[in-house]
Parts: sequence; C-alpha cells; structure tokens
Amino acid sequence: MCFYCGSKRTKKNGSRNGIQIYKCNDCQRQFLGGHRIDNRVLWLEYTEGKQTYSQLALKYGVSVRTIQRRLDKVVVAQQFYRPKESIVLMDTTYFGRDFGVMVFKDTEGHHLYWKFVKYETISEYVAGIRHLENQGIKVKGIVCDGRKGLFKALQDYPVQMCQYHQVAIVMRYITRKPKVQASRELKEIVHLLPHTDKESFWGALDEWHSKWEEYINTRAINPETGKSRYVHKRLRSAYKSLERNKQYLFTWYDSMELGLPNTNNQLEGTFTALKNKLRNHNGLSRKRKEKFINEFLKAFTLGIVNK
Repeated sequence: MCFYCGSKRTKKNGSRNGIQIYKCNDCQRQFLGGHRIDNRVLWLEYTEGKQTYSQLALKYGVSVRTIQRRLDKVVVAQQFYRPKESIVLMDTTYFGRDFGVMVFKDTEGHHLYWKFVKYETISEYVAGIRHLENQGIKVKGIVCDGRKGLFKALQDYPVQMCQYHQVAIVMRYITRKPKVQASRELKEIVHLLPHTDKESFWGALDEWHSKWEEYINTRAINPETGKSRYVHKRLRSAYKSLERNKQYLFTWYDSMELGLPNTNNQLEGTFTALKNKLRNHNGLSRKRKEKFINEFLKAFTLGIVNK
C-alpha cells in the first residue's frame, strides 16, 4: 500500500542500502519498504506523545493527509469504570461556545461517564446520575458546582458544593482587589472556606455580618424612578450567595463517614491536563476533537496518561 495516497497499485522500483523501494502507479511517488505504519501506534504517538500531523508526517516520510487519513481510521470507543458504589464528582468544561464535555468521575480518579453537550443544564446532570444508577452504580454522594436549581434536583443525595466554586462566586461580586474595607474582610474570610472547619468559618462570617449588616443593607432612593435600591448591592449579593448555599458547603463535614471531598479539584485537574494535550493539536474538527477527548478520558481512567 502506498504511504502517500493509500493505493494498493504499487510496484518494486529498485533498492537502496538493502531496503526495497516501491513506486505507486497512481500518485507516482516512491517510498521505502520495511517501514510500515501501524495506525494504533501512530494514534498513541499523536495523543500521548504530543506529536503533530506535520511531525509524524516527517518522521514516517509521508504526507500530512496520509497521517490524517490513517488516524481517522482508528476507532476509539468510550470505556467507563463500573464500581458498585461511588462518590460522584461532576462538572463540565468547554472547548467553544456550544461544545462541552460533561464528566462524571469518582474520587479514585476513574471516569464513570462522560458525554458531549451543547449546554450545561440541570437535566443533563440528572440524566447522567440516572445513567450511572442504571449501570448498577450506587451513588453515595455528589460533589458539584452551585448551579441554580441543581441542589433541588439532587435532593435525594448527599450533595457537597465545591468550595472553590463558592469562592469564585464571591470573587466575581467583590473582585480580587476590593477597595472597601468590608469587602476586603469578606475576601479574607471566604478564602478560609476550603481550609477550615464548619464552626470556624460560620463563626467568622457571623462576626463579619454583625459588624457590617447595617452597611450592606443601606438603601438609597433613585431620584429618577423614586424607587429605593441597595447601595452596596454586589457586596450584599456576595454574602447572600454564602447564605443561600450554606446547607451544601459543609456536607463533607456533617457526613464524614461518606468520605466526600470538599472540592472538585481532582476533576479540574483532569480538565487542565486535557486542554494542555489539545493545545498541541489546534484546529481539529469537532469530530476529531471528540475522538481525541474520548481517547484521553479512557486512557486517564485506565491509568496510562502521564499526569
């Protein structure tokens, strides 16, 4: 078979240093025999070895199009881990405006399930949990972000909100360099969230609220509309987000026997590693990108990805 166009219409055309030279009757190119390309090996070099189409083409002495065609022939099936029971970490990462992958992972690093989604929705998360249960996996607890309505949809399970997601929510309201003293003090407290116990955190937050309650509830009249509004609306919203998610921020602490982690950091690490790998292969079509992601997540589950 021709390494350039894939044609089987080839013929011997002399030798070089004891290696047979072949010529393709279709594209008229010559190539050396004895240097066969194994598509699966090529795929592993591409996905794990960080080699680009051009680098592989140069290595094997073929065209970029030949490398693409051979890689396209490799079939990558999704492969999920099936424990009897599991704590489920779940989140979604995006590779474009309407292309994301929703991942369900256990605390030992195995991927239980993933699916490609256009949007991150509550119904998709619930469907994913139902899928795991239909596969015979007992869901002991769930760690997720604070998407509105998600906690209610998962009320049948112990749910831990990722504490770093909560920190990020507060930071979006008060910014990373707040100017007012109340915001600076709240920032210090909220950064303690992933590193302290329940009583210490809520005790510090209650003290902050007692000190600044009047300040964050200050209202003013809009002279144009005649309606009142909160003067420090964003600061108040930051505090209210903590109040609103209070029930789910320390599930790990209230139910230590379950072994719930307090963050989704392990899953975030997977997303970071995946995007670092894909960065070597910019410009992939969506179909090829999905195939690459399937290979990465399957390999990650099987423990053969170098972290």
